[in-house]
Amino acid sequence: MDNCNKTLLIILTLLITFQRATCTQETCREGRRNDERYLLYDVNPGEGFNLRRDVYIRVANLIRKLNDVDNWVLVLPPWGNLYHWQNVRPGLYVPWKNFFDVESLNKWIPVTEFNDYLKTEGATVGSTYVLQNYAEGWGGKWEEKYDKRPCIERHNFEQRDDGSWSGQMWATKVKTDNFTCLSIQGQAATLLPLIQRDLTSRSVFIGRAETILHDEYGGKWYWAARRSMRFARHLREEATRFRRDYLGSDDKQDKTEVKDDWRDTKPKRGAAVGGPYIAVHLRRKDFVRARGDEVPSLKKAAQQIKKLLQNENLTSVFIATDAPVMELQELESLLPGYKVVHYKPSTDFLHKWGDGGVAIVDQIICTHARLFTGSYESTFSFRIQEEREILGFEERRTFNRLCGKKSNCDQPAKWRIIY
Repeated sequence: MDNCNKTLLIILTLLITFQRATCTQETCREGRRNDERYLLYDVNPGEGFNLRRDVYIRVANLIRKLNDVDNWVLVLPPWGNLYHWQNVRPGLYVPWKNFFDVESLNKWIPVTEFNDYLKTEGATVGSTYVLQNYAEGWGGKWEEKYDKRPCIERHNFEQRDDGSWSGQMWATKVKTDNFTCLSIQGQAATLLPLIQRDLTSRSVFIGRAETILHDEYGGKWYWAARRSMRFARHLREEATRFRRDYLGSDDKQDKTEVKDDWRDTKPKRGAAVGGPYIAVHLRRKDFVRARGDEVPSLKKAAQQIKKLLQNENLTSVFIATDAPVMELQELESLLPGYKVVHYKPSTDFLHKWGDGGVAIVDQIICTHARLFTGSYESTFSFRIQEEREILGFEERRTFNRLCGKKSNCDQPAKWRIIY
């Protein structure tokens, strides 16, 4: 090899090395590297879909901080049979790609599906930490801390004869070398020292991750992670079809068009107009029992909906609700002269995407309405408000809720988007 070729080879090697060294979570995600480490997490089985989405943001920004030093990949926990999902077989778990655009998530932090992790690493995890609160409580003093403590609640891990542990993770029996119950009070970043000191484990599992708090709820890092959580294309297309066919709504006339890359979408406040309908999330079932004073009767809900339609000079309302069919029919009878629309999936759609897919289509349709009003302390409503912030709706058309027994009730806090 002559000197010229040697020089070119050296330059090429340096360029490749520099590219790898400067590759960040926002600029590249091509292929796997040998030094990758994996963070797995799970949430209390009783938590619903929309709370789990919030926990994802907490853990995603923990990965962001870990990647300031190392090369971590977040393993996405499969979706099982959640409380409101009646059409998922027990023991069946579905991947995130069924509901979310995983490529979009990867533009914020490196992520992978659990099934892909099993193919790469096998059914093993280096260290397992199950989070819990302190048995004695906070003691009236707030401080970020964690301690290894005896387990307070039941867990599904057991120690083997060789000293290792095994347990069920999403219908898969997994071996873990180290198992610890960890009492903690603090934010996601409180776990940084624990994970960074665990130098021997290629993978770490965090159980009951809802125990940790956001590092900065509503800050720019929160919103970056939230904006990356775009829904899967097949669900967006289904919602687009429904809006066009039943509500006379499309992105161009509604001024809700977005760029292909979420990082390029930063609309000004008030840019979005929305379709010619209002959307209402009417929470029923257990909310009627648990929050009776804050949940309106069907008659009172109809009165409020009618007033909103008159104020907006509209005649169509889309209802997203967990109410039984009879209640939905009663509500419609209380709104004579108005078009009451409710999404009912086809058998094929329900078979493919389940109740989770149906809920997301409901949320997308609500997101694109001229005005939205939700239910008291509902995470379903919160997520819609966030989606409308991302699209650039006016605050007065987003942060609303139905009142219960009181004629005038406190409206939701305005968590405004930050770039």
